[in-house]
Amino acid sequence: MDILQTIFLGVGLAMDASSVSMTDGMIEKEMKIQKMFFIAFLFGFFQGIMPFIGFVAGSFFSETLLQYIPWIGFFLLLFIGGKMIVESFIKKEEDLKTSFSALFIQAIATSIDALTAGLIYVGKSYSEALVAFLIIALITFALSLLALFLGKKFGNLLKNKATILGGIILIAIGIKILVESFIH
Repeated sequence: MDILQTIFLGVGLAMDASSVSMTDGMIEKEMKIQKMFFIAFLFGFFQGIMPFIGFVAGSFFSETLLQYIPWIGFFLLLFIGGKMIVESFIKKEEDLKTSFSALFIQAIATSIDALTAGLIYVGKSYSEALVAFLIIALITFALSLLALFLGKKFGNLLKNKATILGGIILIAIGIKILVESFIH
């Protein structure tokens, strides 16, 4: 796979993380820049590490085990999205903040598809695969950071509806991951 294809793959893989980042920005409109960089780093890190795990797992595990990965992503995002929707009716707008544990689960859940993308590189050299995974991580970092800024900007327009919209987006991404697993 050449660099241009890897860049396109990275952009495609970063879309889920970027959508969730935008949601996080909409929900926590007063988010500090340090937290924004941390979130972007977390999403980028998992988007880079998951294909590596898929790359290694593809060499050692059977496809049978790997077929359950989309279900895990679906249930994680369903749980987080549902929790966000419920909290939007319970918590006051100023109390809505994205916790570290929620960010961690979001980063893992949105990088599930990157895990299976690592299988593309099975048979390639480790150095070629690692460069590709680094490119994917950097693209995800940049797009997630941009999405956080956009989310903060547009979150003010949506006010308290941002949390409900965010929950719906997370659930939709979970459904997308599951549906795509049946198509492939």
